[in-house]
Amino acid sequence: MDIHINYLAVLVAAVVYFFIGFLWYSVLFMKPYVKEMGLDKLNKKEHEAAKKRMGRSMAINFVANLLAAYCLAHLVLSGSSFYHTVSVTAGLQSGFWVFLGFIATSSLNRVIWGTDSLKLYLINSSYFLVSFLSMGAILALWQ
Repeated sequence: MDIHINYLAVLVAAVVYFFIGFLWYSVLFMKPYVKEMGLDKLNKKEHEAAKKRMGRSMAINFVANLLAAYCLAHLVLSGSSFYHTVSVTAGLQSGFWVFLGFIATSSLNRVIWGTDSLKLYLINSSYFLVSFLSMGAILALWQ
């Protein structure tokens, strides 16, 4: 199977993924996320240390987003090679099934075993759902 990855599409998908994360955690759900993570209970020293790590954490997160977009591109294109077509619907389906089969189920372990609340799970999982649907659509459109 010969797959040709559009690297610009992967980059754009990763940037969109990153931007959705920015909106999700700093605009849309900042207050409940901060509370559920216990970040509102940090003392000044812990807060300053977290701020110092922010740039490095964001850089690592962006590299992870690139990897996720690249892997999703392979899935979108593998499916399109089989069906001989690339469509937004195929991209959305790929994003949804990756989310449901791998992200939603794996993340649920943190709720089941007691480290995350259901509310935090829903905030995080809905972010991943929106992100993977967006990336799937972008990758399908640009291939």
